[in-house]
Amino acid sequence: MARRAAALATALAALFLIAAAAVGPPPTRAGYARDERQCDGYPRAPIDMISGLCAGIVVAPPPEGLRPSKRKIRLPRTLLALPDGDLLVVDLGSWEPGHGSVWRLTPHRGGEPRLAKLLEKLDLPHTIAVGPDGRIYVGEMNRIRRFDPDAADPQASLETVVAGLPGNRLHANRHPLSSFIFDADGGLLVNVGAPTDQCAPEPGETRCAEADGDGRRVHAAIWRFAYQGHGQWDGAYTVFASGLRNSLAMVRTGGGALLQAENSIDVADRFWPPEELNVLAKGGKYGWPYCVGMGEAAPAWRGTAGVDCHAYRDPVLLLPPHGAPLSLVEYHGAMFPQLEGRLLVSLHGYRATGSRILALELDDKGVPVASAKAAYEVYAASGRPVRRAYGPGPATNGLVLTPGWNALAGRRPAGSPVGMAITADGAIWVAEDRNGAILRLARDRH
Repeated sequence: MARRAAALATALAALFLIAAAAVGPPPTRAGYARDERQCDGYPRAPIDMISGLCAGIVVAPPPEGLRPSKRKIRLPRTLLALPDGDLLVVDLGSWEPGHGSVWRLTPHRGGEPRLAKLLEKLDLPHTIAVGPDGRIYVGEMNRIRRFDPDAADPQASLETVVAGLPGNRLHANRHPLSSFIFDADGGLLVNVGAPTDQCAPEPGETRCAEADGDGRRVHAAIWRFAYQGHGQWDGAYTVFASGLRNSLAMVRTGGGALLQAENSIDVADRFWPPEELNVLAKGGKYGWPYCVGMGEAAPAWRGTAGVDCHAYRDPVLLLPPHGAPLSLVEYHGAMFPQLEGRLLVSLHGYRATGSRILALELDDKGVPVASAKAAYEVYAASGRPVRRAYGPGPATNGLVLTPGWNALAGRRPAGSPVGMAITADGAIWVAEDRNGAILRLARDRH
């Protein structure tokens, strides 16, 4: 009885922390300050960019800020560029089911964009993508549906393609969002996030049922649904890869590598553990919840009999700790020749190691290239980033496109980049959920 009461107290005390881990700190009330300066026809966002790039504000609350509940688009998560120049925007809405939506954004250089709501009352939507049949697919918390954005009533065109994904709500669960990509053969690779942070064992337990199944469905994994052609997928899944705490960022590169960016465990240490960039292989096991980084035991499992961190695949690259990588996009476009073929990584994390976009070099197999003496930048109170060396393991200095995106009072909020999209002109569009903003990174013509 005492153990049950203690467990209940612990669960209740964790509720606030769980919500904070999923959502981050409360959205700032300060938006982006604006002046007469422009970025390729859009108001210039006061973000420090590398030479030759600037950020334009397409959608954002006014500088004095606006509560998420009062925004037209509340928590934009992902973007999809359409052939006609429009973009589809997935708006999470809130962290409770039934508040999500999809919008069609028609850009207007020099003026306000046109926004038309296509779908509403979605359950924690995140990913949007074009399928092998050319139709538009959107992923919700526990299902994937498709729709026709050009239909007279897009809402009525919704149909379910994959159902029965875990309903990982908040509360005792930490990773409610599903994400997916279409593989080269049309197969659906779907992220099923871990229900907890470390699957902390009860006394005497030596394995995690969430990760290993034990008669239940395997979480913290990539599920694969085989493509049957003609817009149909097998209703039964196979576990493609496991031991992956949260795989919102996945991409199959042009060189053939299947990459996943891992959001590692939440601990108080600001500089441990590192986030991970993994090359996924069929049947691969990547360590969650037992091991993190380069084969280090997670705190909840240290000293547990049978935990062997050498049994799991190491990441191909380490990323800044607590950076929270949420999107991977291989850049191809005419606007930025210096970025051609690089992997863009959005770091959404609200700690001093997040709020940035990286561009990583890929080899001819589409695998990120490591650097000697690699270090990452940490935002400091002085305003100037401080470089900090990675621990043992492969890492890269990379190229930080947004070296100054920390919060500056009266100027800008901390960056919260999630999804990215490349439009036909080569511009990089970025959705920011906490700031309710959609930005366009373009060539700086001034």
